[in-house]
Amino acid sequence: MDEQLILVINPGSTSTKLAVYQQEKCLVKENIMHSAEELKVFPNLMDQLSFRKEKILQWLTQKGYTMKQFSAIAARGGGIKPIPSGVYQINELMLEDLRTCRYLTHASNLGAVLADELSNENKTIAYIADPVVVDELEDIARISGLKSMERVSIWHALNQKHIARRAARDIGKQYEDCNFIVVHMGGGISIGAHYKGRVIDVNDALNGEGPMSAERSGSLPVLALADFCFSGKYTPAEIRKLIAGKGGMVSHLGTNNAKEVEERAEQGDPECKRIMNAMLYQIAKLIGEMSTVLKGEVDRIVYTGGMAYSKVIDKQLDEYVSYIAPSLIYPGEDEMEALALNIYRVITGEMKPNVYQ
Repeated sequence: MDEQLILVINPGSTSTKLAVYQQEKCLVKENIMHSAEELKVFPNLMDQLSFRKEKILQWLTQKGYTMKQFSAIAARGGGIKPIPSGVYQINELMLEDLRTCRYLTHASNLGAVLADELSNENKTIAYIADPVVVDELEDIARISGLKSMERVSIWHALNQKHIARRAARDIGKQYEDCNFIVVHMGGGISIGAHYKGRVIDVNDALNGEGPMSAERSGSLPVLALADFCFSGKYTPAEIRKLIAGKGGMVSHLGTNNAKEVEERAEQGDPECKRIMNAMLYQIAKLIGEMSTVLKGEVDRIVYTGGMAYSKVIDKQLDEYVSYIAPSLIYPGEDEMEALALNIYRVITGEMKPNVYQ
């Protein structure tokens, strides 16, 4: 077994991202794409397991690795029940919740199941880290204006936590000693209030709460939404798709490509400029809300995700919120590194794995 060699598995709806890390260093990384033709033969999500497992083993062979070489497997966490942040060793209860899609149907559910099958064959320990359902909300943040509806925590936990730790290191502090507002800007947008190592409030980024994004509607006028739902024009599934998938930029401009919209705005397209400005306005408003959650004690505002590559976006947001705190920018997202480093902390004893129960 090679010293502290980690296999990282991150399934998406049309791809499987794979990487091999040795300690903290990435040795090889690849995104294996799966065509619609390949996937259409599988009626249910879990039917893809053998197909994806074979792809992983083929890739490892091509790169000159065998499963016996790995100290651990790091898998993307899926739609399990709400849990605190951290690393979790994969167990039977977790696998049952993922296989049955008890809480959420999403391609990420395949990650832990694939890791478990591969680990069983070679007695390798398999883990997940910071899935999207990480829940550290204060009780007050859960309460809505209707007793039957609680706010939920679904967000870019893996990247936000990873970037927050990096930001803390870059300002010479421990994450657990910092207050950050972390703004993840991608297909969905999540904005978290990080208080001394816990995210005590965050918008439900998967289901469209908060600012509109490239393809999600964001929070909507309540009565107008109720009328919309009961108009008889749409099925519940169609409404869900309009909120998360066909909302935001897609609804207004027909594209989910933020870079394209920014370029069209710079070239003088008035509607692109209007919608881009509205999205940034909504992001800034939620940053302001999170500053009140932290009672104004904010060490840094941290921008991350694909849209953080845009200097125009970062500059325009700072015009709204720089009075709150200085900003740090970490463009893109590296879920593979985040997974690998979390599991490496477990291997070295810096972090203890949690039990899913």
